[in-house]
Amino acid sequence: MVKLRLKRCGRKQAIYRIVAIDVRSRREGRDLQKVGFYDPIQNQTYLNVPAILYFLENGAQPTVTVHEILRKAELFKFKEVSSS
Repeated sequence: MVKLRLKRCGRKQAIYRIVAIDVRSRREGRDLQKVGFYDPIQNQTYLNVPAILYFLENGAQPTVTVHEILRKAELFKFKEVSSS
């Protein structure tokens, strides 16, 4: 099963990549694809929308934190439009 979750980068300040990764892998393990970037300190987000929609349509489950990031970015409105 594939999940969309955060992968920590940076030592002093926490910066995260949003990645598609197998659930059996550890947090810093090998990811399938990098699909976004999240900086909680500067409140910046970059999302690769086509890649995220691809993984969501093929059954990937976002974690709670990633789901909130996607909801704030209004990504689920894109998903509803593409589904209809």
